[in-house]
Amino acid sequence: MIKSKTMSNVRKICVALAVALLPLNAAAIDVVKPTPSFQIDVVFVLDTTGSMSGLIENAKRKIWTIANTIVDQNPNSTIRVGLAGYRDIGDDYVVRYYPLTTDVQDIYAKLLAFEASGGGDTPESVNEALDIAVTKMGWIESASKRSVRIIFLVGDAPPHMDYDQDRKYPEIIAEAKRRGIVINAVQAGDMQSTRKIWKEIASLGGGEYIAIAQDGGRTIVIETPYDDEIIIIQRKINATIVPYGRIEKQRFVAEKRASYEAAPKDSSIEMSKFINKNSGGAITGDGDLVGDVNNKVVTLDKVPVKELPENMQKMTAKERERYIAEQTKLREGLSKELIEKIKLRDDFVKAAEAKEKPVGDSFDRAVSRTLKKQAKE
Repeated sequence: MIKSKTMSNVRKICVALAVALLPLNAAAIDVVKPTPSFQIDVVFVLDTTGSMSGLIENAKRKIWTIANTIVDQNPNSTIRVGLAGYRDIGDDYVVRYYPLTTDVQDIYAKLLAFEASGGGDTPESVNEALDIAVTKMGWIESASKRSVRIIFLVGDAPPHMDYDQDRKYPEIIAEAKRRGIVINAVQAGDMQSTRKIWKEIASLGGGEYIAIAQDGGRTIVIETPYDDEIIIIQRKINATIVPYGRIEKQRFVAEKRASYEAAPKDSSIEMSKFINKNSGGAITGDGDLVGDVNNKVVTLDKVPVKELPENMQKMTAKERERYIAEQTKLREGLSKELIEKIKLRDDFVKAAEAKEKPVGDSFDRAVSRTLKKQAKE
């Protein structure tokens, strides 16, 4: 016979197990997902001169595919992405850069703003761009081995070695090596002077030299029977986004939502896949009241009334709670539906890729393959 005190403990355990097994809110996935196994930081350093127009458009279209490669291979990791575009002295800018962030939608918006222009001669300001990538991107300094730090230098022209103000790439790469940053060199086109230096950069940086076509290579787009359904569901999820905060922040969140509408179909679908896995099906980064309340970023009663959207400012406290709960429930159902459709699409794409053998390499395939290898190592 079990003694009374022991039986009480058994009941407590059973209650705790029952609570633990209650259905989880899909919008609050980030709160309960496993502790990240390690952090993956990836910085793209892109030549944005006129000759790189094809590759830049390729990168815009495929950045979400690359992001999903990281997520699929490392589902419990924290992922940050940074971006630097470079040209040369005398162009509109020499280097324009955006530090590492978990807000991949923001980086996507920054990438969309890059247009290939300028240049017309060689070399370019590669050294300055690489220096900024190593020293100003916000790499988290840590002795932990559970951190992956990767740079992809992408361009078609060699660096200026005659600029006195620049540190030269051997010195920069030596610092990167001390900081545990791997540097890959992706050459667009076949300029001989670039090939020699790009190979040296990859060798010194502990990375890979990758040669692709000038325009970034053939982009493979596989259409599936689930594409339109995924986009429709995601748009419904986007309608549950509630921007809050200062007016600039609310406008920024609205722009993220609009970026989904403006993206090509294949990019929109890959964006849906990434966001659903990392942000509960809304946006990356903060600024969505539904997501932030459920992820315990903020509590609703602590948000100043003037920082709420106009329709919520007129509500009572109870009405606001009810409104956020309604949007949460709606998003939860839509997210479950989206997960099912994405799984069906992934299976369809995997089967189609097994039949089609790509001719030559492309920017996204080369980067994805390298990321898989280096993250695993």
